[in-house]
Amino acid sequence: MKKILSIINWTLIIVAVLGSAYLIITRDDKLGLILKDASILLTITSPYWIEKIFHKKLSPIVKLICVLFVFCAHFLGATVELYNEFTYYDKITHALSGVLTALLAMLLLKQLGMYDENKIFFNILFIISVTLSVAVCWEFFEYFGNILFGGDAQRVAKTGVNDTMQDMLVAFIGSIIVSIIYYIEEKRKLNGMVKNFMNGMK
Repeated sequence: MKKILSIINWTLIIVAVLGSAYLIITRDDKLGLILKDASILLTITSPYWIEKIFHKKLSPIVKLICVLFVFCAHFLGATVELYNEFTYYDKITHALSGVLTALLAMLLLKQLGMYDENKIFFNILFIISVTLSVAVCWEFFEYFGNILFGGDAQRVAKTGVNDTMQDMLVAFIGSIIVSIIYYIEEKRKLNGMVKNFMNGMK
């Protein structure tokens, strides 16, 4: 299983890097665009350099979640520009980020030794807090990216604050969905999506 996940990870990484390189050569004519598309090399390999920096091994599924999200959000969304091609692609991506960061928050809770199945509401609060923190940090990233490289990733010119607020809202909704599933699993003693995800992280 680990080998299969590793193959999927590296396939996504190679496709994203080569695809971005092709677009940089054939399309990008401004420094800001070149830097945005070239940065995929850093973002999509982040699970691997995080391991190197912190000397911690991430499980294959965590790596896959990180790589898959960057592939969808950065490569397909920003580089291939699906954000501009499909009206709701941005919102779907942010909702997915809420689900994924909520699952990663549960894993983090367990790995920190803070997980207690009897403290359901504390666990849910932790899930939501982590998800909202990540959502806010992403909006910070987009904001400073606009300042440094130009552009309007937050669509301020078209929507004012609506796009930023909606992005954070749908991420919040994603975390609420995971929290509800987790609550039901705990109350009914079920081994569902959240519990299986946590128990599969060895």
